[in-house]
Amino acid sequence: MRFPEVDWLRKWAGYTPGRLLLRDHATDRSWTYGDMDRRAAALAAHWRDDLGLVAGDRVAVLALNRVETVLMFFACVKLGTILVPLNFRLTAAELDVLVADCAPAVFYREDELAAEAEALTSLGRTRLVADVEDLDRFLAGPISVPAAPLPPRALDDVVMILYTSGTTGLPKGAMIDHRMLFWNAVNTTLRLDLCSTDHTQSYAPFFHTGGWNVLFTPFLFNGASHTLLGGFDADPLLDLMESEGTTIFFGVPTMLRMMSDAPGFAAADLSSVRYAIVGGAPMPVPLINTWHDKGVPIRQGYGLTEVGPNCFSLHQDDAVRKRGSIGFPNFYVETRIVDEEGVELGNDQVGELWLRGDMVTPGYWNKPAETAAAITDGWFHTGDMVRRDDEGFHSVVDRKKNLIISGGENIYPAEVEAVLAEHEDVIEAAVIGVPDAQWGEVGRAHVVLRAGAEGDEAGLTAFCRERLAGYKTPRHWAFVQDLPRNEAGKIDRKKLADQP
Repeated sequence: MRFPEVDWLRKWAGYTPGRLLLRDHATDRSWTYGDMDRRAAALAAHWRDDLGLVAGDRVAVLALNRVETVLMFFACVKLGTILVPLNFRLTAAELDVLVADCAPAVFYREDELAAEAEALTSLGRTRLVADVEDLDRFLAGPISVPAAPLPPRALDDVVMILYTSGTTGLPKGAMIDHRMLFWNAVNTTLRLDLCSTDHTQSYAPFFHTGGWNVLFTPFLFNGASHTLLGGFDADPLLDLMESEGTTIFFGVPTMLRMMSDAPGFAAADLSSVRYAIVGGAPMPVPLINTWHDKGVPIRQGYGLTEVGPNCFSLHQDDAVRKRGSIGFPNFYVETRIVDEEGVELGNDQVGELWLRGDMVTPGYWNKPAETAAAITDGWFHTGDMVRRDDEGFHSVVDRKKNLIISGGENIYPAEVEAVLAEHEDVIEAAVIGVPDAQWGEVGRAHVVLRAGAEGDEAGLTAFCRERLAGYKTPRHWAFVQDLPRNEAGKIDRKKLADQP
């Protein structure tokens, strides 16, 4: 056996073969660790013996959240092939770019997405294009044990390629190797006190790191269990959390707001939940208080596809006192805050966050130049501007690319958005820079108001001016029903910039 072991499914199948691993909510079928291990080995043997796949071959899948995709991941771990979950929300033209980049040996598509798959022009060298539903035979009924053993894999083997959202440019495929998965699982276990009796629901899309690496792979590392959902739906999720005794769950602030607004929230018994993990954006204090009043502490964190993603965590006891903070770096995460020249900055200075450790990606698939630009001596340049206070707590000021420069002054939209979130009529807001003849750029705020509230530009301007410097106060206002978001649930500022 190579150490550390990368096939966690196989190890837990030996320790606790009868323990629940995964339940599929749509079909109400479930699999234990022992059963899934045998089925994943059978699929890996099929790929090797019948399709001729070898370690390093890419296996692409275009599907909604399905158990078959989880099975493929486990088979890739065993065979050394690389899973490429594709974003099912993309157009055929956008998908063609990704498929041409990863050049899959096998391409699985869901029947519901067959039209998008058939429109692809980049599958010419793919050996097999098949329906993902065909893999159900490996999930149900009898299976054969592989005749030839599957060799153990190494920490440096790439197991997955996850494409970034590409809202500001062409997507890049972040390579995820077993070393990343291992150290992310260790960091997550130590900071969140995970154990084998934990249970949660998975609803984040599998083309995003949140679907795999916030809780799914750390739970696998600990021998814990999941229920798989096709997507996020507040009321059914609340019912499941109560009936299944959920211990930890993950979401972005918008999801937690939707859950707290749902009709079933008040009556839902969530006493089994130790805490909720929140990422993607700072959570407003009123929403934190709503969940704390419900008896569910909030653990805010920070991470990104290329690192971890579980890099920082703010303990629930500091959720209100240090609102907006991402807390401290996790155990095995090195951090630096640097200026434009890479010089390290001190407390209360805003600079770019660099991260180093074994949870950093080995690079971007087929993109050596982009890899070299993103990683310096092992330090990954996150593109996030952060500040560390005198207690060691870190806060994300904003994305470097979101910076607005108005008359030579720096405006970080996240700071303005946090102020607007404090207004009683504002549900959420997003601020972007727009051209201005005098100042070069000024802020434009896109605001979602609570039901019944009227858009009061003068009132919001005065509210901001009491709390912000004049140049930070938005010059333009847009009142909208909702804010556009990407697949990660984050505000899509490119779409906002395209609006008149």
